[in-house]
Amino acid sequence: MEREIIQTYDGSSSVLIPESNVTYHSIHGAIQESKHVFINAGLIPLIESGLYPEIKILEMGFGTGLNALLTLETAESYHQNILYTTIELFPLTMQEEEQLNYPGKRDLFCLHQAEWNTIFAVSEHFKLFKLHQSLLHFNSLSRFHLIYFDAFAPDKQPELWTRNVFQNLFLMLEPDGILVTYSSAGKVRRAMQSAGFRVDKIPGPPHKREMIRAKKEK
Repeated sequence: MEREIIQTYDGSSSVLIPESNVTYHSIHGAIQESKHVFINAGLIPLIESGLYPEIKILEMGFGTGLNALLTLETAESYHQNILYTTIELFPLTMQEEEQLNYPGKRDLFCLHQAEWNTIFAVSEHFKLFKLHQSLLHFNSLSRFHLIYFDAFAPDKQPELWTRNVFQNLFLMLEPDGILVTYSSAGKVRRAMQSAGFRVDKIPGPPHKREMIRAKKEK
């Protein structure tokens, strides 16, 4: 699969797949989008609730490692223990990793070079569990407090935005668990609702009006 490292409008890197004209992040800013959707709308409210000595996160998918890097930085800032499980079927090559311009290059390199399918303690507060597989074949006996749903857009990867997928994820969440995603498409909301989620539209990142925060209510 051909990929190109590009620069988004906030100066941070993303990846373009020319064949399908799809990018891993918003072209308006990779870092600002990830911080808004996954950190500010998902992780920080859970940390500030003070309910969880260790927050268990599931990410679909690892991609450039940006969401994991921002989560690591947040864990260290708040002294919050996090077990971070992430799924990726097509990991970046070392040459692609080296072109990414995110802050914390040493931490980013550590995340990318961590062994697959093994829990790795990146820091005192952050443990990483990378799984080299597709979400369609993923199941877990563990339960998560938070899911970062960061698949390609529904029109590019429709098989991952279905009722069956969200029903499986719903079962993997703890009661009161949260799923956050950048998409607020009507068919996505309906698929989540039919899977059991309470779905809320909240303000999206810059240049996107809305996003979704879905909850598994007790």
